[in-house]
Amino acid sequence: MKTIPHFINGQRYDGSSSRYADGFNPATGEVTSSIPLASNEDVALAVASAKAAFPAWSETPALKRARILFNFKALLDEHQDELAELITREHGKVFSDAKGEVTRGIEIVEFACGIPHLLKGQYSDQIGGGIDNWSMRQALGVVAGITPFNFPMMVPCWMFPVAIACGNTFVLKPSERDPSASLRLAELLTEAGLPPGVFNVVQGDKQAVDALIAHPDVEALSFVGSTPIAEYIYSEGTRRGKRVQALGGAKNHLVVMPDADLDQVTDALMGAAYGSAGERCMAISVAVAVGDVADELIKRLTPRVQSLIVKDGMQSDAEMGPLVTSQHRAKVMGYIEDGIAAGADMVVDGRGLKVAGNERGFFLGGTLFDNVKPSMNIYREEIFGPVLCIVRVPDFATAVDLINAHEFGNGVACFTSDGGVARAFARQIKVGMVGINVPIPVPMAWHSFGGWKRSLFGDHHAYGEEGIRFYSRYKSVMQRWPDSIAKGAEFTMPVAK
Repeated sequence: MKTIPHFINGQRYDGSSSRYADGFNPATGEVTSSIPLASNEDVALAVASAKAAFPAWSETPALKRARILFNFKALLDEHQDELAELITREHGKVFSDAKGEVTRGIEIVEFACGIPHLLKGQYSDQIGGGIDNWSMRQALGVVAGITPFNFPMMVPCWMFPVAIACGNTFVLKPSERDPSASLRLAELLTEAGLPPGVFNVVQGDKQAVDALIAHPDVEALSFVGSTPIAEYIYSEGTRRGKRVQALGGAKNHLVVMPDADLDQVTDALMGAAYGSAGERCMAISVAVAVGDVADELIKRLTPRVQSLIVKDGMQSDAEMGPLVTSQHRAKVMGYIEDGIAAGADMVVDGRGLKVAGNERGFFLGGTLFDNVKPSMNIYREEIFGPVLCIVRVPDFATAVDLINAHEFGNGVACFTSDGGVARAFARQIKVGMVGINVPIPVPMAWHSFGGWKRSLFGDHHAYGEEGIRFYSRYKSVMQRWPDSIAKGAEFTMPVAK
């Protein structure tokens, strides 16, 4: 059984802790690795390494930093299949989905390669009395990322490529459930020419998170995960004077208008609700059926959900793999049972699924509920599993009010053939990422990812130009030279003359 260590100051590091977590292959249920859980001393070592590397790295010309990222991007292209297999074997998502995750991570790296242009400031000459004024953006220092299990490569890539391209040094605390991808990223960055200490990985749990929050040399924290933890990290980090962006939970709706193409809607819901076993912060978990469209929608969805091909994600014909852990599977099962008890109509029950040859795997079949009410837990709370709820509403206005009343505002979609409805939906909906006939509207690398309401704590969305703003400080400089200095004291603000 392999050990998956930390990565500090350019090399693997076993750590000083006596605490370990088991790593599983969720398709088989077998323990496949041992993960050291960082002590406070391990975290302090990683931060010290990043702090020592910061002066030289921040003074490295932005173009040279970008060239290292170009090298890194080429290595990622070369190792796509390897990274995807690491993800599938530890997370469970199907291999093709894992490759898609790797691709989206690479796209952020590509964006970061162009940061020298985006770090430019503005310049104004002769603002008054021989004085010139310009602005610049400078790195923060040591920054940290705390990332979830569901995207062990893509979400870290939302953070560290932009952060290090801006001149910061980075400490990553990945999920202890699937840590291998982060370790491999660290090794590839080193191979690309990144100096030791610029990027570090500490494996760990809440103790490592709390150590990063408390460490005085960590200037900023980025987090993606559940809303309670996002709020905790935001509150604890900001009260210590740190800059924090904390992306939380979601309950993403897809509105089905009566004029929608139901073949497209059915395909969209199958992929968005059951892809990656629903373990996506952008998964669609609620379909809002407007008017009389629900019966026909259920008729089309039911056989598709019943015939989902669920098996080990490394098998080429798999459409859905297992959930990440047995504990998470039990949690999702609890939501299904709660939905039944609350009176929702179960259309498809995925609890009895057995995968031949992988009976110990953490599998759960696709589940479909109809007539779900807004008061039910399966509607209000993030299930994070292969469970789709159908809510019936009489009209478009009710659908918008329903979604806007929810505490989460991460992603949303509307399927319609009416341009007026689409425009009204995009303008009226109180959600950060909106899809019109697009079920999972994850922004491209040069835009930014983030929700509204209790789906995001902090002022900045992730990656794109929002990421640059988060990982840099704005500075204004005013300058004049001795031969232009007026004689005598000046008691007024500099003004144009």
